[in-house]
Amino acid sequence: MPPCPKRLTRTLAGIACLSAVTLAGCTPSTVSYTEVSARHDAALPQDMPPMNRFGPERTDPPSRSNAEIARDFLDLSFMMESGRPIERLSRFEGPITVAVAAGAPATLGADLDRLIARLRAEAGLDIRRIGAGDGPAGITIETLPRDRMQRVVPQAACFVVPRVSSWGEFRRARSGGTLDWTTLQTRERVAVFIPSDVAPQEIRDCLHEEVSQALGPLNDLYRLPDSVFNDDNFNAVLTGFDMLILRAYYDESLRSGMTRAEVAAALPEILSRLNPRGNHSAGGRISPTPRSWIEAIETALGPGSSDRARIAAAQNAVTIARNAGWNDGRLAFSHFALGRLTLSSDVETSVAAFQRAAGIYDRIAPNGIQTAHVDMQLAAFALSSGRADEALRLTNAAMPAATRAQNAALLSTLLMIRAEALEDVGRASEARAVRLDSLAWGRYGFGASAAVGARLTEVAALSPGG
Repeated sequence: MPPCPKRLTRTLAGIACLSAVTLAGCTPSTVSYTEVSARHDAALPQDMPPMNRFGPERTDPPSRSNAEIARDFLDLSFMMESGRPIERLSRFEGPITVAVAAGAPATLGADLDRLIARLRAEAGLDIRRIGAGDGPAGITIETLPRDRMQRVVPQAACFVVPRVSSWGEFRRARSGGTLDWTTLQTRERVAVFIPSDVAPQEIRDCLHEEVSQALGPLNDLYRLPDSVFNDDNFNAVLTGFDMLILRAYYDESLRSGMTRAEVAAALPEILSRLNPRGNHSAGGRISPTPRSWIEAIETALGPGSSDRARIAAAQNAVTIARNAGWNDGRLAFSHFALGRLTLSSDVETSVAAFQRAAGIYDRIAPNGIQTAHVDMQLAAFALSSGRADEALRLTNAAMPAATRAQNAALLSTLLMIRAEALEDVGRASEARAVRLDSLAWGRYGFGASAAVGARLTEVAALSPGG
């Protein structure tokens, strides 16, 4: 069986592209930051500011009813992302240990320690980190260059596999059925593979996504607005909903080997006890997400298709969502994808699509990270069309959500846009301070100075004054 990657690509929402300059693949441009207009004083300083890091996460409990959360739990836990059913629940039984193989980037250790502390405090898990020489670990995290990883699993950003503890074991086991999650009765050994040569934020995001899958649910649901268990990639740090799911997954009333029906019978009591605020009436029924819509989104935002084919796929996703009567995150994400893909060819369509997405996201996740991504795009449009005051309004609205979601790359981009807008309205000294702050966040969000400089260049090029 192939590995079960939580994210085969990180291009779905990741860092939303600013313009045609960055649209292809949403990767930083290779243009030198020294080409930035001197008027904006946007070249990187000789002494870059220290990397900014976020403080403790502040998570809100889920607002949905326990009946809805139970439905989410079952759909997450008894189905693979491919649609294959999982017949029985599998989890670690007993204390869980986590080890990191030698050679990991320096930022990984601190982010992993924070994640483990949260899993203990918020999900109630008996989990701890051990040294590489302290015996076999339940979860082993290994890092390796992205190119080396993708030679074996093309386009993989990071992924998790069962029954192995190293890259070598994984490669040897690929041809058999060892890596088939659906055959597990109990989880004993799981390996997480993360690229070593990416930005600190991407390493952290992979930790949250893959460790959570190593521990619990194996599926993703596009309908979830407040979860990392969603392939739209808006949420990359475990949320209050995610912690509740993991706490329920390891509740003493459940055990490995239980069927979906057995878990469904136990969930009402478990969730009522763990989440009493959810004991209210459920919302309406949620229609299942058809493979046709998922495939349209994957074609639109994945690699390997022409621009025309990707735009057509996004339009098809919008049509499928409308015909299904959806008015949730799936319709919003369809519009978001269309907005992304028409940036360089049809500005009017792009802006309208982003505005439709924003209207839905404002309703289902007020002041959330989804709206912040849309506002960043609209702020870039405002800046490029000479509406600096509108760019300032939009970036000011988006920054709190980017901070709560701990998305340094998005926050850095918002600050860069804000700095250009401040310069355009004559507030030069304030612009310099904001731009310096953007670089500090960019070091965590984008990594290498060249990548930070590339994003600075792209943003500076949006301003008519450039």
